[in-house]
This record gives sequence, C-alpha cells and structure tokens, in this order.
Amino acid sequence: MLREQFSERLKESLKAKDQRATGTLRLMLAALKDRDIAARGHGNTDGIGEDEILQMLQTMVKQRRESIGMYEKGNRPDLVQQEKEEIAVIEGFMPKQLGEAEIDQVAKGVIGELGASGIKDMGRVMGVLKERYAGQIDFAKASAVVKKHLG
Repeated sequence: MLREQFSERLKESLKAKDQRATGTLRLMLAALKDRDIAARGHGNTDGIGEDEILQMLQTMVKQRRESIGMYEKGNRPDLVQQEKEEIAVIEGFMPKQLGEAEIDQVAKGVIGELGASGIKDMGRVMGVLKERYAGQIDFAKASAVVKKHLG
C-alpha cells in the first residue's frame, strides 16, 4: 500500500510543481528500491514489507533531525527549513507516533505479556515492539524505557 501511495503522491507533486515534495519522494523511492534489491539477495523477490518500509521512513526522519542540529550549529536556516519540509513529507506516510507515556505503557504491557524479568529478555521484548508498533515508536526511546523496566 505504501508503495502505491509514494507513486501517487509523486505524480501529484509533479503536477503541482512542488519541488520539495518531488525531490523527497524520489529519495524515498530510491531508498525503497535499494532495500528491495538487497532483499532479493536474501531470497525475497517481492521486496520489503510494510513494516520495513515504515522503519526506513523512521530512519530517514531521524537522519534529517540530526542534519537539522548540524545546520543550526552552522547557522544555515535555509537548510534547516529544507530538512523540516522533507520531514513533513515523509511523516505524511507514517502512522501517528506514540508519545513517551504511551511507549511506557505498551512496553510494560509487552513485558508483562512475555513474563520478561531481566535484561536478558530485552531482545524478545524489543522484537515484539518492533513487530507490533513499526513506524509508531522511536525505538531508541523504547529501548531506554524497556531497559529501565527490566534493569
């Protein structure tokens, strides 16, 4: 579904002559194609799944946020604005992100459900969170929350 949405949105941005959206969508499609090609090497001829696409989008947003920090230090407000516009385009395809309180709540639920008791269970807990909440959780934050509860 996301693949089709990317293509549709690209067509719309081309018609509207929205250069920022067009460029960002082309970057997204190129990254998707790269991941599909890599997946073929592992026997996956259909390309990556929706959850992996959402993880890809999360990574793209994270990279842009890091760039914003560097551009702010370098006093480049034009590039900061460009990165923010790209983030807006990418986030348009992502489900609503969970807040810290919601992350804490779902982490506690998964820990209880799995009967996780120590830091050795962290991988299992994170695996379930990634499976259920791909694209909805910042997994760096989730990892810290899970570690706090298990540690």
